[in-house]
Amino acid sequence: MHFRFAPLFGLLLAASLSLQAQSSENPIRITADLTDAPRRIIHAEMTIPVQPGPLTLLYAKWIPGEHMPDGPVDNLAGLFITASGQQLPWVRDDLNMYAIHLTVPQGVTSLDVKDDFLATAPPSGFSAGASTSANLAVLSWNEVVLYPAGHHRAADIFVEPSVILPDGWKYGTALTRTAENGGKVSFQTVSLEQLVDSPLLTGRYFVEFPLAPEVTPKHYLDIAADGPEDLRLSPDTLAAYSNLVRETGALYQSRHYESYHFLVTASDQVAHFGLEHHQSSDDRVPEKTFVDPNLLLLSADLLPHEFTHSWNGKYRMPAGLATGNYEDPMIGNLLWVYEGLTDYLGNVLAARSKIETAAQYRDYLASTAAQMDYRPGRTWRDLQDTATAAQILYETSDAWDNWRRSTDYYPEGDLVWLDVDTTIRKLTHDKKSLNNFLALFEGAGGNTPPKVVPYHFSDVVNTLNEVVPYDWAGFLRERLTSRSPHAPLDGIENGGYRLAFTDQPSGYTQARMAATGITPEWWSIGINVGSDGRISDVLVGSPADKAKLGPGMQIIAVNGRQYSGQLLSDAIAEAKGNSVPISLIVANTGTYRVVGIDYHGGLRFPHLVRVDGTPDYLDQILKPMTKGSR
Repeated sequence: MHFRFAPLFGLLLAASLSLQAQSSENPIRITADLTDAPRRIIHAEMTIPVQPGPLTLLYAKWIPGEHMPDGPVDNLAGLFITASGQQLPWVRDDLNMYAIHLTVPQGVTSLDVKDDFLATAPPSGFSAGASTSANLAVLSWNEVVLYPAGHHRAADIFVEPSVILPDGWKYGTALTRTAENGGKVSFQTVSLEQLVDSPLLTGRYFVEFPLAPEVTPKHYLDIAADGPEDLRLSPDTLAAYSNLVRETGALYQSRHYESYHFLVTASDQVAHFGLEHHQSSDDRVPEKTFVDPNLLLLSADLLPHEFTHSWNGKYRMPAGLATGNYEDPMIGNLLWVYEGLTDYLGNVLAARSKIETAAQYRDYLASTAAQMDYRPGRTWRDLQDTATAAQILYETSDAWDNWRRSTDYYPEGDLVWLDVDTTIRKLTHDKKSLNNFLALFEGAGGNTPPKVVPYHFSDVVNTLNEVVPYDWAGFLRERLTSRSPHAPLDGIENGGYRLAFTDQPSGYTQARMAATGITPEWWSIGINVGSDGRISDVLVGSPADKAKLGPGMQIIAVNGRQYSGQLLSDAIAEAKGNSVPISLIVANTGTYRVVGIDYHGGLRFPHLVRVDGTPDYLDQILKPMTKGSR
């Protein structure tokens, strides 16, 4: 760990004293008070063991799983540090905004620290985004905890956590409870690494479902919602999530946790995302997800994805991400494994577990393949660069995203790893598959407690060669560095299918349209349009691009009639086979103009079509591995 913000002597002294003070017998004690969470503020009090002299306290900057330096220090407020009842002055470092300096007086062995986290962020982003409502809250401990500098590993700092909950609220977490008195819950002392890796979900409307009860270690589905009606999961849905537990055991042939909690927030008041943890996952979905079939389908891969990260991402972690602390910059060049492989497996596991059907998976895959195939930015930015540059790409907008490219290693990872899977099957005449790779790479050694086993590119290649000898290094580099205008579709074709387009949207596309209100005319005129006519993106080189449409413009009328998504689709269909341009009235920052779209190819939506006479590897991949999932 490199510090640039303190004189060398003072820093070494502070590090030395901090190291002496930290042990599991003398931990930092922190209490997070969530009683004001409905008012978007979280209070925290800490007792930090120290010794006299210079001291630097740190706030977590690089949050594991978020792949960028986005620790929300801007919303840390009300920081008071006292010793023996006297307030101590502190000063922020001139360069590192996540570090503060102070001097511990002689005779002082502990500091009392108070701070508040202002949970006022909008419902976007990751864990620093909106995380509370009137009826629920997600506590990410990195938002409130401060810790002494001088430790290269967060695993060497110990913390005894507790929380104070609003009256009547229940909770779920991977932490082990030691005591509960009224609304205060105390937990077993853990390392700072484990604390930050163990969020807590709490709510007025909360339910915990045990999953696959015959499996050890134990698994739980913990859900908090803004109303009791959103907690009514069907028996089929619960059975599918139990299947997921069984399928992961068969696939990875190991488990690397003491127990596992899916922490699911069903609310429209919070940011919607998933964040992996070793023994739990922070999964946030729209409030009607478990009662709306369209929303449930669109979220089908979320829990399988984050659950897979317990193996691929937390247990096996790219060496560049395995810094062991929250200060050293993370290197994301292997995110196409960390996230890309996980994205592929999350969707495959959703189908194997019956969270979605095989046909729904194929619809999803067709949509993903078509999105990546209509991605002009791939001619200048290769897939590897989307991973290397991840920390600057996560917060980009949709506008001109097809030209810039974003975190494409997620969806294109589906295509690359399907290609790996079908290539193994092809080389071994269907005797081996990616399943064999995963058993070796993620499960060697069987069940273990939570731990990190770092890897490099060579480890991925060597393990693939254990499964079947091949030029895997060349295979992967070709796909990572390609500047081809087209996506790698060999996996689909090796799997016995091809990408095709018809004038009818697939079930998956229809679900997305119903849930989001977006009209996807991406593969026809080259735009995605919201229900209000506002254009979110324009495909470079498309008819819409040639007509000088741009993101943020709003379609007011189609062929002289007030805009609706259906009217736009009808106009595109009616223009097929004639020479009359589609007429749009478009508003752009207060200026109106009439635009003619010279397109006559009709509606186009992606599908996968079975190729007769070819091996059905894709169908084989989607078959459950356990009898309980059939």
